[in-house]
Amino acid sequence: MITISAFKWVPPMVQGFVRDLRVRWACEEAGLKYRTLLIGPGDQASADYRARQPFGQVPYFEEDGLVLFESGAFVLHIGERSETLLPKDDVERARAVTWLLAALNTVEVVVQPLAERDLFFPNEQWAKDRRPVVEQAVRKRLAELEDALGDREYLEHRFSAGDLMMSTVLRLVTPDTGLMEPHPKLAAYHARCEARPAFQRALRDHMADFEKR
Repeated sequence: MITISAFKWVPPMVQGFVRDLRVRWACEEAGLKYRTLLIGPGDQASADYRARQPFGQVPYFEEDGLVLFESGAFVLHIGERSETLLPKDDVERARAVTWLLAALNTVEVVVQPLAERDLFFPNEQWAKDRRPVVEQAVRKRLAELEDALGDREYLEHRFSAGDLMMSTVLRLVTPDTGLMEPHPKLAAYHARCEARPAFQRALRDHMADFEKR
């Protein structure tokens, strides 16, 4: 069975954002059973954990002796067994992979710094001073993404691993920022992705693990 590492607990403001959510969602879309290995800070520093995740992060993925790290790698690996995530058609498949990488390398790298400032350093002067520049970069990237989406329901003609990854990245643009308000098509797209039953199951189980503490 697939094993996914996840935190025993994180502060409420971070719950729902830890990246094991992406892997859970992929497993749910693919119909694959998994279990979670709940860890704490001490576990992250252990030699055993570092052998599986060299940077001590969450999550790692293990199945039948195969150990992977990095959420994008997990989703692509799981997608190999799910046409929902990675279409069989070569062109559609390549486009899905392109969007997955765009989510990580083009969008997340812009929205993550804003989320970190707002979640972890809201009262630090350096964060306040830099925030307008970071926010402007997010506004630009969201506008570009909405233009690329156009009138489609998903980034391509149907849901894929690219949408899964992109919508988890968009979760970092929290409602309190108001940054999604100028982009109703993008907001509707995000809501559409998160309305999928597989996401709802993944989020439910992600949040439930924090209650086991």
